[in-house]
Amino acid sequence: MTSLWNLLLKRPRRRTYVRLDGQGRCLAFKRCSARPETGTWVEIVEMHLPWLGRPLPQSARVCRNAHGHWQPRSLPA
Repeated sequence: MTSLWNLLLKRPRRRTYVRLDGQGRCLAFKRCSARPETGTWVEIVEMHLPWLGRPLPQSARVCRNAHGHWQPRSLPA
């Protein structure tokens, strides 16, 4: 019964973002349905706490494909 309700009542997809400082180090994580408006937030594939205070790995970023749909892919270095 729960799965039927999940199909009928679609919720917005929650995405994971990381806030970066001027040198590209991770300051904070945030999971929300819309991109945060203030600060330097980058969408990432998944959250890893050891990244806090360290530079964000390029493989963690999500980039937009040619059709405008979001897919987790690595960005070139």
